[in-house]
Amino acid sequence: MAAVAAPMASRPRASKSESFVDNKRKEDIRSANINAGRAVADAVRTSLGPKGMDKMISTASGEVIITNDGATILNKMDVLQPAAKMMVELSKSQDSAAGDGTTTVVVLAGALLRVCQSLLGSGIHPTVISDALHKSCAKSVDILTAMAVPVELTDRDSLVKSASTSLNSKVVSQYSTLLAPLAVDAVLSVIDPEKPEIVDLRDIKIVKKLGGTVDDTHTVKGLVFDKKVSHAAGGPTRMENAKIAVIQFQISPPKTDIEQSIVVSDYTQMDRILKEERNYILGMIKKIKATGCNVLLIQKSILRDAVTDLSLHYLAKAKIMVIKDVERDEIEFVTKTLNCLPIANIEHFRAEKLGFADLVEEASLGDGKILKITGIKDMGRTTSVLVRGSNQLVLDEAERSLHDALCVVRCLVSKRFLIAGGGAPEIELSRQLGAWAKVLHGMEGYCVKSFAEALEVIPYTLAENAGLNPIAIVTELRNKHAQGEINSGINVRKGQITNILEENVVQPLLVSTSAITLATECVRMILKIDDIVTVR
Repeated sequence: MAAVAAPMASRPRASKSESFVDNKRKEDIRSANINAGRAVADAVRTSLGPKGMDKMISTASGEVIITNDGATILNKMDVLQPAAKMMVELSKSQDSAAGDGTTTVVVLAGALLRVCQSLLGSGIHPTVISDALHKSCAKSVDILTAMAVPVELTDRDSLVKSASTSLNSKVVSQYSTLLAPLAVDAVLSVIDPEKPEIVDLRDIKIVKKLGGTVDDTHTVKGLVFDKKVSHAAGGPTRMENAKIAVIQFQISPPKTDIEQSIVVSDYTQMDRILKEERNYILGMIKKIKATGCNVLLIQKSILRDAVTDLSLHYLAKAKIMVIKDVERDEIEFVTKTLNCLPIANIEHFRAEKLGFADLVEEASLGDGKILKITGIKDMGRTTSVLVRGSNQLVLDEAERSLHDALCVVRCLVSKRFLIAGGGAPEIELSRQLGAWAKVLHGMEGYCVKSFAEALEVIPYTLAENAGLNPIAIVTELRNKHAQGEINSGINVRKGQITNILEENVVQPLLVSTSAITLATECVRMILKIDDIVTVR
């Protein structure tokens, strides 16, 4: 040991001034990450705002999607670079937090990354930039809250305005007058008076049916299934005063748990097997009939057929209507709506577990049929929306747009403040942060000033996508805000600057605040990364 230590000690120690730290690699990785993030932001930038372009996405399986929704576009993108993946996650988190503003949040993050790149180029340390970002983010949320207008849930007009603002940037914007009130009524109908701040969007079921136009979309007070009634044995297709059971067991002969084969040597034994099967099924159906049940919703089964031809025949004779293949994840919604309990075993089949409805009927729609259950007694707080569309692309986009509108109303329920749209809050933030930067000392003030300029990307892009002169519009906007008109924004329809609140372009406060906080968090995270280590 001593022999090894001796030559180590004899070597002269290098002085501090001689040591050379190679920062090139760290800078390269940081700039590679920033460039990747900006590339993702630039990809969706053109789809921002009411005049934004739509993207056509062609998947590997040959499916085509046309959409304007930032989260959908990024979700379908096959991104490999780790930092670019963070941008995709960013839009997902905005989608789950607010539901709307998924394009805004990515465009904002891209603009912040751009200014960070120039600040890093000036030799400012990433940690200093990151801390300044954090401060300006907190300040921004305060400024936004100060300029927000409180809203009451009884004020239906304001809710409809904000929902239609969200729909205006979508492919189905011409139907916003129909879809916006529909979204508002759907959300208001599922609010639980005991927990008025929480809206669970799983209580609103969107059923898509091809055919008709988006104009034919409507809410159904009750349940809608995109399924036919089982006609195999000529059972009833319409039932008044229905007693409905949701069952999770199979009405078919039992199977053993192991693979087996029975060898039948003569006809008498074969008849005995068939007779046993018949008796088994009849026994089940008698128990079902004894409770007065006349409509069966049967959960989809993986192990064996939920119903056989024989059982359908007997059910039809017993005048019981059968709807099979109800999806497993729909069961909770169905039982909540019907106010009944799912029945997992024939032994537990009792009258108190049934749901009651005035009418269960099959209706023809387009080229197919749907099942409607209406007049439900003691109906749970749920609602169903039947969305129609002339082709699959429009139908899918209508569903996504409706989901965004529902999320906007949900935001307003959980945080009851409205804020102007049309780039007005961003310019106001930019102005106030710029003024605040002059008070701060040193590097921090310099960083905050850069971030204030970065926020102008939203109005700039809005103007650019609408085919206006972005530089002239943004300068004019700054001028208006400097004169104290805080609600001035870009009116893309008229191509000029007007008071956006009076034009009814409003959005929930939660959408703006969560966009800014999430974008800054993501940018700070990317800034802090100085090396990528691949692990095999």
